[in-house]
Amino acid sequence: MHITPANALQTLHQSNKLFISLFEHGSLVVEIYQPQKVDLQQPHDRDEVYVITNGHGQFNHNNTIVSVSTGDFLFVPAGDPHHFFDFSDDFATWVIFYGPKGGELNTFAHENEN
Repeated sequence: MHITPANALQTLHQSNKLFISLFEHGSLVVEIYQPQKVDLQQPHDRDEVYVITNGHGQFNHNNTIVSVSTGDFLFVPAGDPHHFFDFSDDFATWVIFYGPKGGELNTFAHENEN
C-alpha cells in the first residue's frame, strides 16, 4: 500500500469532509484530517498518532502546548483531550488509530524506570 499526502488530500477534498479513512488493517486505521478554521475534536477511545503532512500550527494536549509543522510526530493516548489551533490554511495531518478501545498498556514509563 502506498498513499501520498497529495493523493490523500485530493481524495479528502473530493469527499467534502474534514477527515476520511484511507486504509484499515486489523486494529490499524489511517485517516487524513484537514480541519477548517477550528479543530472540534473530542477525546478518542483508541490510542492515536499524528504525523503532520502539511502546514504548521499549535497543538494542545492535556493543556501542554507545542508548535507543530510538517513531519512532526505526536502521540495521544486514548481518552486524552487534545486539539490543534492557530494552524495554517494548508494544515493537514495523518491520523493513525491502533489498538483496543481504551488504549494499550503504558509500557514506556515502565521500560524507562531502570
